[in-house]
Amino acid sequence: MGTAILLIVLVVVIVGGGLYLSRKQAATRQSQLDDAKADARRLVERLGGQVLNITGTDTASQQAMADASERYNAAGSQLEQAKTVEQARLVKETAIEGLYYVRAARTAMGMDPGPALPAEAERERAGKVTEHREVDVEGQRYAASPDPGQETPYYYPGGRVAGRPVPQGWYSEPWWKPALVAGAWGLGSMFLFSAMFSGMGGIASASAWESGYDAGQADALDAGGMDGGGMDGGFDGGGFDGGGFDGSQDFGGGFDGGGFDGGGFDGGGFDF
Repeated sequence: MGTAILLIVLVVVIVGGGLYLSRKQAATRQSQLDDAKADARRLVERLGGQVLNITGTDTASQQAMADASERYNAAGSQLEQAKTVEQARLVKETAIEGLYYVRAARTAMGMDPGPALPAEAERERAGKVTEHREVDVEGQRYAASPDPGQETPYYYPGGRVAGRPVPQGWYSEPWWKPALVAGAWGLGSMFLFSAMFSGMGGIASASAWESGYDAGQADALDAGGMDGGGMDGGFDGGGFDGGGFDGSQDFGGGFDGGGFDGGGFDGGGFDF
């Protein structure tokens, strides 16, 4: 009789302890999620304030603000859906990217770019455009520059797109966006990358870039002396593929009708 009572007590203690630990772990996870979402929300609200109060005055600043607005809309939608800490952190990354576009717009208008933004390893590892270049690829002319201009109104803050690095800079065409939407690069992408960035310090060689992201970054690291791990960038791996960033957004002003689909990019002979 005494043994049976002891066994019952032990079972109650074990079950009760398990329930306690389970609830404690759930509470801890919820607390971490709440903190991560609050951190992301702070940046989303900061981005929203900039988007609502800044209007571009030229083509470059208008396009940068359109991209910032797209990131703001995507981040807001995805914040509502975030169920894990990782997803909340990815919302934060999208908001930060939007703030990079805001800084670019402010710079293009001759304004103070504002406070520095958190560094992100993949953005640093992708490198930067350090000189103005104009190249012809299969009959289509492309330009890249470290500065905004009439010929280079499209900004990208740098980072990984579909597994490969896109350097920070200003461009004549948003040549990375087909890969951003489709999640894969076209067969002709390497030729454009090679022509545009060959010999530019801190940027992967075309052959390494074509081999894949890791190989490309190893090459860039050797040239630039940088290091870092980083996140995947955007929402490709965070459970947000349908949240509006990877393909369901219109990409703001200038992407569908601002020279990308109808301005010679699709029909200019360059195969994406």
